Amino acid sequence: MSVTAMVMIKAQPSRSAALAAEIAEVKGVSEVFSVAGRFDLVAIVRAQRNEDLADIVSGSIHSLPGIVESETLIAFRVYTRRELTEGTALFMDE
Repeated sequence: MSVTAMVMIKAQPSRSAALAAEIAEVKGVSEVFSVAGRFDLVAIVRAQRNEDLADIVSGSIHSLPGIVESETLIAFRVYTRRELTEGTALFMDE
């Protein structure tokens, strides 16, 4: 099983594009999005264990220059289009 997190990042304006590229190179980061709203970037991070996730987010990502603020959301469950079309009930216990 793996753990997925969304790391929402507020970046220094002059570092936003470079920071996105640097985050995208971090092992465990699958995607980085430039977004509108309160945050500038959202990184999708996947790891095998919570401890690995902590190393990636707190160690690797937060060590990069240009991060002003961040917030990390850890996913409990993922719902995919395939599950929905195959009739998997969203609110049923597994």
